[in-house]
Amino acid sequence: MLAMLHTSLLSLLLFFWLLPAHAQTCPDWPTVQARAEIRQLQLTLADWDDHYHRQGVSLVADELYDQSRTRLSHLQSCFPLPAKAPGNPLKTAVGPLRHPIAHTGLGKLADEAAVKAWLHGKQDLWIQPKVDGVAATLVYRGGKLVQLISRGDGVHGHDWSRHIPALGGLNQQLPEPLDLVLQGELFWRLDGHVQANAGSLNARGNVAGLLARKRISAEQGAVVGLFVWAWPQGPADQRARLKGLSTLGFEHSERYSEPLSTFAEAARWREYWYRSPLPFASDGVVLRQGNRPDGTRWQARDPYWITAWKYPFAQALAEVRGVQFNIGRTGRITPVLQIKPVQLDDRQIRQVSLGSFQRWQQLDIRPGDQVAISLAGLTIPRLDEVVLRSVQRMNIAVPDPAHYHLLSCWQASDGCRGQFIARLNWLSGKQGLNMPGLGPGTWEKLIDSGHVRGLGDWLDLQDQDLQSVPGLGERSRQQLLHAFDQARQQPFARWLSALGVPAATPLAADTTWVDLLQRDAGQWLSEPGVGQGRSAQLLAFFSSPEVQIVAEQLRRHTIEGF
Repeated sequence: MLAMLHTSLLSLLLFFWLLPAHAQTCPDWPTVQARAEIRQLQLTLADWDDHYHRQGVSLVADELYDQSRTRLSHLQSCFPLPAKAPGNPLKTAVGPLRHPIAHTGLGKLADEAAVKAWLHGKQDLWIQPKVDGVAATLVYRGGKLVQLISRGDGVHGHDWSRHIPALGGLNQQLPEPLDLVLQGELFWRLDGHVQANAGSLNARGNVAGLLARKRISAEQGAVVGLFVWAWPQGPADQRARLKGLSTLGFEHSERYSEPLSTFAEAARWREYWYRSPLPFASDGVVLRQGNRPDGTRWQARDPYWITAWKYPFAQALAEVRGVQFNIGRTGRITPVLQIKPVQLDDRQIRQVSLGSFQRWQQLDIRPGDQVAISLAGLTIPRLDEVVLRSVQRMNIAVPDPAHYHLLSCWQASDGCRGQFIARLNWLSGKQGLNMPGLGPGTWEKLIDSGHVRGLGDWLDLQDQDLQSVPGLGERSRQQLLHAFDQARQQPFARWLSALGVPAATPLAADTTWVDLLQRDAGQWLSEPGVGQGRSAQLLAFFSSPEVQIVAEQLRRHTIEGF
């Protein structure tokens, strides 16, 4: 017992020591706010627990739930508030039936270092996929399945025996008239499921919801399979237990169990099962010692002989640090969430775009909110949902969409920096004048030095002007001056693209700026592909005073067509 306690304590300490540094930072909250935030998180977790255990409804992905509960533990360590009875996640899971053998818990190892520490010094080790389903006890009498009990709190569960006739995927009758108790995972059958690509598909929630019903049909029950992970009073040797389970008709246990000697082997099997087709969803691997106590000694808590090493998060819980509103060349506002760094696959994510201003308005995300982040196409960070809102709603500066459009911000005036830099970056980019070495960073230096206030001001810059720009060395200055010279030689059509003229049909070779200024709506509409909307945009563009100022600068510099 002392050894079990020591090992559990060591695992717990390792879990917290090995969390990323940013996860260890305590929020700078006053006591009143800390109490409110912790209380809100407790109530949210209690609601999730109740829906899942009592109603069979999963309101949140399993990994988001796990991360939220870890966050609660961290906040409680940061703010030791007045003692209160700890919340019991299994409060509404407790049923009237006592398990013949208690269900143990399953600890989770934080990272590779924790896995190596757990493996160190242990013998007779095995690894299995961690099947993502719902745990249950199966009771056989005379070889017949007579009782099915939900895990509950590990000691008492609910009676699911009414569903036995409909669960055709379970072994209803053993090949021998045995009395035995098994523990396992009821899972949603999937055909060739690759966890790395498809995720868990709410498989656990589907099974839980099905079994929470009063009655299910044989057709509904046929989608439920069984992975036996414990024969509490079976043979003492793990290999013999697995062989015996196969003989009794429970083949998954042996098929998906492998002996283990080193961390490298554990990592290899974890990666293999993560990326290989399986008949069930899985959210990690289970590491176990073949030698364990007799089932009569098991208790409803994490034991020393078994633990889990979860797969990389498909969804990460992230705290919003700030909301940045990027304004593009055309005036489109794109909100970007700045988040506390989180790890997804092999990437550290620090920010995620919301795509549109309208989406931010709908979600009203503020600093302090907890959001779910995943990778689209395994590479692009995306926001999936708001998981929990901060109790204290922080005020942020929000741009007015009415102030930004295709013809706004042709100068570096107040509130226009973002859109103005986007205009300059478009002008110097491949779709414009293709000016090498000129990106947002260089334009910012020229703006901050006071040399560029309007879109065409750079045409006046000489070497002596650039010498006063911080961060520009001799080589950079010469590259810029060369790029400026090349840009002056670009044809009229490229200058029109660089200025952001709304797209129209190709122009005649001798077309000039004056020709375009003099066109009316009818002349634009006569162009192929130009409708009423585009015609109105073109008329507004060429009549804009801001555009006229830039055109005059280009005329003074004898740019072709102006």
